[in-house]
Amino acid sequence: MKRLLVFFISIISFTVFGQTSTAYYWQQHADYKMDVEVDAENYKYKGTQELAYTNNSPDVLHKVFYHLFFNAFQPNSEMDARLQAVIDPDSRMVNNIETKENPIFESRISKLKPNEIGYLKVLSLKQNGKDVQLITEGTILKVTLKEPIQPGETVKFEMIFEGQVPVHIRRAGRNSEDGVALSMAQWYPKMAEYDFEGWHADSYIAREFHGVWANFDVTLHIDKKYTIGGTGYLKNPQEVGHGYEDTSKLLRLPKGKKLTWHFIAPNVIDFTWAADPNYVHDILKTSSGTELHFFYKNDKKYAKAWKEVQPLTEKALDYFNENIGQYPWKQYSVIQGGDGGMEYAMCTLVAGGETLNDIVGTVFHELAHTWFQHLLATNESKHSWMDEGFTSYISNMASDLILKGGNGKPSPKDYRGYFYAVKNDFEEPLTTHSDRFNTNAAFSIGSYTKGSMFLSQLNYIIGEENVEKTIKKYFDDFKFKHPTPNDIKRTAEKVSGIQLDWYLNEWIETTHTIDYAIAKIEGNKITLARVGQMPMPIDVSVTYDDGSTEIFYIPLQMMLGEKPTTATLLKNWSWAHPTYTFSTSKDVKAVEIDSSQLMADIHRENNVFEKE
Repeated sequence: MKRLLVFFISIISFTVFGQTSTAYYWQQHADYKMDVEVDAENYKYKGTQELAYTNNSPDVLHKVFYHLFFNAFQPNSEMDARLQAVIDPDSRMVNNIETKENPIFESRISKLKPNEIGYLKVLSLKQNGKDVQLITEGTILKVTLKEPIQPGETVKFEMIFEGQVPVHIRRAGRNSEDGVALSMAQWYPKMAEYDFEGWHADSYIAREFHGVWANFDVTLHIDKKYTIGGTGYLKNPQEVGHGYEDTSKLLRLPKGKKLTWHFIAPNVIDFTWAADPNYVHDILKTSSGTELHFFYKNDKKYAKAWKEVQPLTEKALDYFNENIGQYPWKQYSVIQGGDGGMEYAMCTLVAGGETLNDIVGTVFHELAHTWFQHLLATNESKHSWMDEGFTSYISNMASDLILKGGNGKPSPKDYRGYFYAVKNDFEEPLTTHSDRFNTNAAFSIGSYTKGSMFLSQLNYIIGEENVEKTIKKYFDDFKFKHPTPNDIKRTAEKVSGIQLDWYLNEWIETTHTIDYAIAKIEGNKITLARVGQMPMPIDVSVTYDDGSTEIFYIPLQMMLGEKPTTATLLKNWSWAHPTYTFSTSKDVKAVEIDSSQLMADIHRENNVFEKE
């Protein structure tokens, strides 16, 4: 009986606690093997895809979904419709056909001709040798399985597909503004992610991405004049040359018009490549052991900047290795292509480079994405602030230290965009899906600026040293696990011993604002007021009549703890009480709330008092 009781307790424990943990720690897995024939002259390609898909979930899967991203670049697609409806469209994707005083934007996608559009077509798909039912809905392929995939089961999908590379409008395409022939991002039928929330089969409308951890084995056949850079390791460098191997070690090149490029990429969430007949290919072997590859147009206007950025990229790599965690792959490539900058697995596409300043900040930012998007890999469609915001936070500090000779500390100087959004009343909660913000401005300021401020303010709440430890522990605990907002919150709580559920709720799930004021000063008695809806702990700097100063720290009651500080500790302040009064040892001359300005108080003018 005792053994039986222990058995049942064990089962209950596994069920309760196992379900809690599996919500975060089981991951689907895919092994892609693709062989693709590229007709670069006509911007078309056709290939085969073998996909071994392992269902590590506890669920039986009756359907699977693939992304067909290139279908977005067609007139009347969802991307086209959204582009025509939003009041502030991406300037790269529209033509301005009226004056600044009367702006009218014309979608570039709406004007694409049949030979200019992008498309991905799945010509056949078999599951374990048997045909399956396919329905294409825009950028999503819905597959009804012949047999359901059981938990723990691996099935094999065999596909024949073809695609056309669109005129370059956004991220991927042919003949970019820099003249790069092929920027091949989001180019193949990609299995959608399935996790504890279910399928993430989101249409490609504007942004962002989410992917299954996978191993890629990709073979590309393309005209021999092209150089290719991208995700993964080239397995046959002696056969292709193009800067991958000492020319003295090259094997005899094939006599035909095409070269075969064979890439392997382990445990990544995507595969991207770019090709151009006029690429320069440089390799920098770093002291950390990672090879940095640089591909850029052989044009004198780009040569200087693309050479100068290389040692700085190594410094940024070292900074992120030290302040987040170790980069696990042996190679990373910075590739001229796309538009602006966009992060991909083991590489980035970066446009421009006539001066170093044109590209160095972008390179730092996109490289930092490797940790937050391709190693931690949050669902950036739902939690874009965790990707773009955290990337901005760490890359801004790296840029300040490496490029500007600053102290590399969190700074409030980047808060301006957030204050602008609040003042003009277009801020939206960061729980908004990245495609569903009312404006592009609200998405950008929210995801990049307010997302970065989550960590900047956390320095104010739990202390700088605790934030540094939090970032490293968060990376160590959740790399390759697709963490959620609760995971960064819980990590910070474990590190600091401070309760932070209130902070995650207020800053991410609402548009409540912070506004504290000095309400009244009488002799040595100071009264503060919470004017805004969002509560915070308070640092108060006091200057006395005799010229001496003292810093006071008022914890927020909901924190149930205090940050490390040398300030004079006062009794905590509960959220429900709108005012707080404390006495000092001497008469007061001047008072300032949060002299660091890391607290995003929307009205700084009422944070300062000085007796006349």
